[in-house]
Amino acid sequence: MLPLELRNIIRSGQHTTHTSGLCQHYVQTNLVVLPKEYAFDFLLFTSRNPKSCPIVEVLEAGQFESAYAKDSDIRTDVPKYHVYEFGQLTEKKTRVDDIWRDDFVSFLIGCSFTFESQLLKGDIPLRHIQENKNVAMYTTNLETNKAGVFDGPMVVSMRPIPNQLVQKAADITTLFPKMHGSPVHIGDPSEIGIMDITQPDYGDFVGIQEGETPVFWACGVTPQAVALHAKVPFMVTHSPGSMFVTDWKNEEYLSEEN
Repeated sequence: MLPLELRNIIRSGQHTTHTSGLCQHYVQTNLVVLPKEYAFDFLLFTSRNPKSCPIVEVLEAGQFESAYAKDSDIRTDVPKYHVYEFGQLTEKKTRVDDIWRDDFVSFLIGCSFTFESQLLKGDIPLRHIQENKNVAMYTTNLETNKAGVFDGPMVVSMRPIPNQLVQKAADITTLFPKMHGSPVHIGDPSEIGIMDITQPDYGDFVGIQEGETPVFWACGVTPQAVALHAKVPFMVTHSPGSMFVTDWKNEEYLSEEN
């Protein structure tokens, strides 16, 4: 399926769940939408936290078509949105054009789903894709670097990797610095504040089998954790795992970076 086809299916309301494993050869992004008065603080936050919040694109106030996705509409082309008011999740919606404002600034942030296609090409198994589940995500005790009103804990995604392939997985993902890059932690989850690995804060747990190591990458859900902490009056994000899919091929991204 081409990204345009998927976006049209999402826009029509026929797909309202995660995008893991879909359009694997194309760049997927997280979404954060904020009133213009908070946009500079958030842009500064992303520059100070590039592992968690690598910027792919910033849409100016009121704009809703991505330069990386022809005929797209970020108000309708994400399977599910989360709406926050003063740090509280107040609504889950399949489109947000009905609450759109001309002062909304949209940030598209790199997603680890992008490097998953390269992991699969490297013969590294990804069980959440095999089982058609969302990747497991956890809030950690790793603090982000504060900017304006924005600060709080880093969220990470976890994938169980066969022991003999851990270094290979790290090497592959290092090639994607704007899609979270190399792991932030390998091994014992308690070292980063995860006390029960079987209970992710977002997504689905798929088990860690004998001979596997949990590997953790910075995650674009971090802004949602930060929103809870900062209590900004209004913020719209993607639902964890439900991404905006662009027309930008992973290979094109790699060529640009290298």
